[in-house]
Amino acid sequence: MSADVSHSIDLTNQFLIAMPGMVDDNFAGTVVYLCEHSDNGALGLVINRPTDINLKNLFERVDLSLDRDDLAARPVFYGGPVQTERGFVLHEGLGDDGEHYSSTLKISGGLEMTTSRDVLEALSSGAGPKRVFVTLGYAGWGAGQLEDEISRNGWLSVNADPELIFATPVAQRYDKALSLLGVDRSFLMGEAGHA
Repeated sequence: MSADVSHSIDLTNQFLIAMPGMVDDNFAGTVVYLCEHSDNGALGLVINRPTDINLKNLFERVDLSLDRDDLAARPVFYGGPVQTERGFVLHEGLGDDGEHYSSTLKISGGLEMTTSRDVLEALSSGAGPKRVFVTLGYAGWGAGQLEDEISRNGWLSVNADPELIFATPVAQRYDKALSLLGVDRSFLMGEAGHA
């Protein structure tokens, strides 16, 4: 009689914090917000790698204007190595009376991720979500891949805090995410590389 030792963990609405020993250039030094995690795999957005494109530039590239001064100069982020030509908009949930977009993933915890153009059109017209975080590309893991990376000490995880995504300066996001665990980066650096 064999016991089923597999058990699912759900890291949806958590931050993945890359350990200092992470050798993959796509993820070294990153914090990833996990939008979805199931037995089939995981999808997340890197939240601390700005690109040299700002939202005004991005909107111009898709033939839209952006008249919201609070957003125009904000950077578009590198969300991960998958579908880097495609935009992903992480935003606060709009509630039952808010506007709904044609392709939105509702994330447990209140945030939503939209991949359809209609969210950009809403923002362009001055409507849409108040707080947004826009990436090109996403981070994806196949079934069991993320769990394997975690078991090999590639990542730490902690419950996500939306303020870290929307209000924390980019340069502070890695250390702030670690502080949610009560961990200091210097402690991790000292431990890296030891068996």
